[in-house]
Amino acid sequence: MSSSSSSTAARLPAPEDATIGLIGMGEMGKMYAERLSKGGRCAKINVCDLPERFEQLQEYCKGKSKLVPLRDGHLVSRESDFIIYSVEAAYLDKVVAQYGPSTKVNAVVSGQTSVKAPERAAFEQHLPSDVNIVSIHSLHGPTVPSDGQALIVIQHRATDEHVRWVKDLLAPLNSRYVDLSYDEHDEVTANTQAVTHAAFLSMGTAWRCMGQFPWECGRYIGGIEVVKINITLRIYAAKWHVYAGLAILNPTAQKQIHQFAQSASDLFKLMIQSREDALRERVYAARDFVFGRAAGEPSAAAESSTPILLSDSALDRFAIGDPSPTQPAPPPNSHLALLAMVDSWHQLGIRPFVHLALAATPVFRFWIGVAEYLFRDEERLEAAIKAGGSAGSTGVAFSGDDAEFVIAARGWSDTVRYGSFDAYKQRFDETRAFFEPRFEESRVANRDMFAFLASEPIRTGASGSS
Repeated sequence: MSSSSSSTAARLPAPEDATIGLIGMGEMGKMYAERLSKGGRCAKINVCDLPERFEQLQEYCKGKSKLVPLRDGHLVSRESDFIIYSVEAAYLDKVVAQYGPSTKVNAVVSGQTSVKAPERAAFEQHLPSDVNIVSIHSLHGPTVPSDGQALIVIQHRATDEHVRWVKDLLAPLNSRYVDLSYDEHDEVTANTQAVTHAAFLSMGTAWRCMGQFPWECGRYIGGIEVVKINITLRIYAAKWHVYAGLAILNPTAQKQIHQFAQSASDLFKLMIQSREDALRERVYAARDFVFGRAAGEPSAAAESSTPILLSDSALDRFAIGDPSPTQPAPPPNSHLALLAMVDSWHQLGIRPFVHLALAATPVFRFWIGVAEYLFRDEERLEAAIKAGGSAGSTGVAFSGDDAEFVIAARGWSDTVRYGSFDAYKQRFDETRAFFEPRFEESRVANRDMFAFLASEPIRTGASGSS
């Protein structure tokens, strides 16, 4: 980290006199604009979007006293004291190259991308040397209230005073600040998001290929399945680029997504070969590494404590649809997605509880919660192992679904490895179109489910390496 001189920091305006600039008014840009404009910590907020959207932007800003719509990023950059680039990661370098040279002398510039290595390179290459850099990243989507959520702050080319000033300006978000470096950010976000997103994207693709909404086929009912379905629809209801940048531009994320697909494939091979003992040995090794022994022997990864999610009944209230009261109990599920996720953490040496309190997204908290719900109950875990281990001999009900899941996971891994944003968008949009008729229904369920999660305290993870 390099620092500016203290004399530069002394020229910062008081927060209430500062002008904030937002370049990019997508959903996150609008969330920031609305929260910051209502917080009273700045004089005004200059905003811009693509030039062809200027009239729409003017209409959006009507009635919002602090928001000032400007035609382009040059106008925002030249008169704003704190400038946030809220731009898709794939286009950030081009946008910073275009508008960065117009940045006001001594201003502080920030980025809101989910992967920071390209952002750092763009800022260092295109911003004038008399400009300060303090990057940020809110670890939640625009529909999740920012209150109490992790907000990463990266002091790069700036003094401690610049960082305090930025935090003062961002105080209306009411977020929880987490101080990291650029490199630490990319490692932490990969560890908490890469495999999580890959799992839900793969489940959604598998269900699309099956051609049936999962909660209407009698096999994905209650408990863990509620979380799987709700969050899958939540992810596909968002914009594809939210996930593509992290997956494609972060080398650590690429490695993890590849391992997740490999773990799914390896475990599925054991299932269809009816090698139940080998499957159990591998699953239990992953359990002991990530969660500690079910019998209560703690590991460095997770100390004995209250589980994140407590019971099926706590989850059933968020189910989508209205299952028939006469519907038979669903058949045993191998939960291959969960087994593969925990196995991939084990293979990579990642201890997810280390990052749970530090910088966990709401989606990650739910996903590790359902994994813990499965893995720390030996009876429940044994049922999944037996369901998977009997696939080759008895044709268990989920074996066809698991085959689709493995194919989908491999497909997503290859898409990320090829580095094609176009291919990523096409795969995403195909599945999005399949689930779109149920998005409104899922939004209500997700809203209530995440409100429930927000009422639960964030677990403090044990110390350890990641």
